[in-house]
Amino acid sequence: MKQTYSTNGSYAQRRKRSLLYFLPSLGIMIAIFILSSRTSSDMNVLLPFFQSIFPNMKSFDWGHFVAYFALAFSLDYGFGRRADRLHFKLLIVLLCGAYGLTDEYHQTFVGGRTPDIYDIRNDCIGAAIAMIVVAIPPIHRVWRRGAN
Repeated sequence: MKQTYSTNGSYAQRRKRSLLYFLPSLGIMIAIFILSSRTSSDMNVLLPFFQSIFPNMKSFDWGHFVAYFALAFSLDYGFGRRADRLHFKLLIVLLCGAYGLTDEYHQTFVGGRTPDIYDIRNDCIGAAIAMIVVAIPPIHRVWRRGAN
């Protein structure tokens, strides 16, 4: 009978090792959840700073952009070489958008915070730009070399 798995470790060991690659994503998701639990007065410290640098972007929340940019990169790291395919990149953007939806729902329970469709837009923009950046050939080569 033909062997279907490589000889460098059992399937269970490889599966466990591959799930460990998603730990950075889990850490970023926890950080997003914790930051989303802050009241609006706590969060209004950094937003005015970025708005002073980019005055024409008043409705753009850079915190959401950066957080979901990082989340998309970490999911790309978790998926490894599979994320090189276009449908995995789209899946990553969709996963980030779905987590953004849950983040906005969570904010309905936080004092002084309200859900905002523009935040979900910013989440998806951050994730999409991360996937575009990681697809740039010189960056892609360095990223894959470091991620594997």
